[in-house]
Amino acid sequence: MKLLVVGASYRTAPVATLEQLAVAPADLTRTLDRLVAQSYVSEAVLVSTCNRVEVYAAVSGFHGGLGNICAVLAEQAGAPASSLASHLYVHYDAVAVDHVFRVAAGLDSMVVGEAQILGQLRDAYHWATGADSAGRLLHELMQQALRVGKRAHAETGIDRAGQSVVSAALGLAATQLDGELAGRPALVVGAGAMGALGVASLSRLGAGPLTVTNRGADRAMRLAESYGASAIPMAELTDVLSTVDIVVAATAATEPVLTRDVVSRALADRDPDRGALVLLDLAVPRDVEDGVAALPGVEVIDIDRMAAILADGPAVADAAAVDRIVAGEVESFLTWLRGADVAPTVAALRSRAEDVVTVELRRLGQRRPELSADQRAEVARTVHRVVQRLLHQPTVKVRQLAAEPGGDQYAALLRELFDLQVPQTSPVDTVPDVVDTDPTPYPGGER
Repeated sequence: MKLLVVGASYRTAPVATLEQLAVAPADLTRTLDRLVAQSYVSEAVLVSTCNRVEVYAAVSGFHGGLGNICAVLAEQAGAPASSLASHLYVHYDAVAVDHVFRVAAGLDSMVVGEAQILGQLRDAYHWATGADSAGRLLHELMQQALRVGKRAHAETGIDRAGQSVVSAALGLAATQLDGELAGRPALVVGAGAMGALGVASLSRLGAGPLTVTNRGADRAMRLAESYGASAIPMAELTDVLSTVDIVVAATAATEPVLTRDVVSRALADRDPDRGALVLLDLAVPRDVEDGVAALPGVEVIDIDRMAAILADGPAVADAAAVDRIVAGEVESFLTWLRGADVAPTVAALRSRAEDVVTVELRRLGQRRPELSADQRAEVARTVHRVVQRLLHQPTVKVRQLAAEPGGDQYAALLRELFDLQVPQTSPVDTVPDVVDTDPTPYPGGER
């Protein structure tokens, strides 16, 4: 079984394409079921955030698995696969492991080192476990990826440069408001993870008064109470827009919340001396409707603009240290994986030897009925001992060779030489009932 990653991110696709590919929480289980129902895909984890949509899959063949995954993504996007091809990246085996670990460490994020992606990977893993789509390979991969991410943040200073996307967006917003957010009235639309980060960041920067709105009023009230903010019903959105200088929009709505009509009506009631109304659209699909940015007195900062500004930013000093961590952990994982791949073949070889011994001992008993029970037992022990000694060195050696690059060929050679039938691992074998985010690692892994 091989690892395949197929995805699109802010690096390869515009927001419009990411919006097409994005999978809402309500559709995650259905999409995972669709993935593992494909002929070449046995396991799948789906990561869908504002900056990326990625499928991590265990596949029985590269081309077949790629075709299966692209078909499901095209179905999700409601577009032909050919129209998505230029926006998708594909990683296989060792390169796929490296990609997943770099994502977990924050090296592939829009703001290098941001920690939010670690929680998003954990959520994706929980979803896959709940849907029974994460099996032996992805269970080990995701457990180790989470550990690599935690290690990167614990052992390096990448957090210093790796502020959250929200903090970076607010930094851009400050440049539109005379470089200062303190004392600026602000509104946060959405009370999910990104919205909560928005409220926390605005509060820390001294913005205020703060207002929170959300389709679920109870959640908005709880978030507002935590930071001394006010909560309002979504129906009052237009009224509040006319009184604030900055808006952080981060809902999970499938349609724009800040439409041209809503913003236009708010601007009509807004004091023109207040300066620009800055809208931070951090949602995918977007919360700010196309055309709002063209309104006079409005400044829109969305994911596309963030990517363009941050792509050429200064290198993060600690990224090199995290690169070294990732490289070491990738090699440890691949060594474990190669050893795990050969284990069923070794077990099948020993089982074949035992079957041969059993048949020959039975035949001996039929040909030499005069042998006593003790004599038959002694012969059996001797034959088993001989077989075990003959197999010991080859099986030890093949495990060692399998741990080296290209080691999978040794297991294949054993299967060919001895005509071994090795059963495939069930897609849900070894997956725990409750996901442990910090279990005992595989040999060589970080503890």
